[in-house]
Amino acid sequence: MPSSSNRDSLPFEPKKNKKITKKPSHNPLEKSTNLSSKDSQGKKQSTSEAAIPEVISNRMLKRIAIFSGIPTGMGIFTFFASYVVVTQKWLKVPNTAVLLVTMGLFGLGVLGLSYGVLSTSWDEEREGTWWGWSDFTVNFRRFTSAWKNARQESINK
Repeated sequence: MPSSSNRDSLPFEPKKNKKITKKPSHNPLEKSTNLSSKDSQGKKQSTSEAAIPEVISNRMLKRIAIFSGIPTGMGIFTFFASYVVVTQKWLKVPNTAVLLVTMGLFGLGVLGLSYGVLSTSWDEEREGTWWGWSDFTVNFRRFTSAWKNARQESINK
């Protein structure tokens, strides 16, 4: 269980009081693609140190496939099903109804992308719940506070 002081930072962020050393790589491709970014203290960190661990990334992809893939698939199915219904003259369906239903389902698919990422447990050891609402609220708070801090820093410059 993470301590309360570590609760506001992401589990995959480098530890602030620990010096991270990276073994030199003999792979020339890894050296050329090793970009750097700044961490919360302004120190440079390599991409591999700032990257999301594979366990969390796979968890995010699975949730995105569910929460975005299902509504998007339903939107595509609705479009083609309504085409069949109209061309076979089984029912008279207004074009605007097909448009609104399809766009609504595609919109849910777009929202599912964000919800899939934010509802994922960002702790490597903890899987999280199926719906992920508790993780969503925690991660959304982290996201908004990071956004506010970045905005405040840009104003102060």
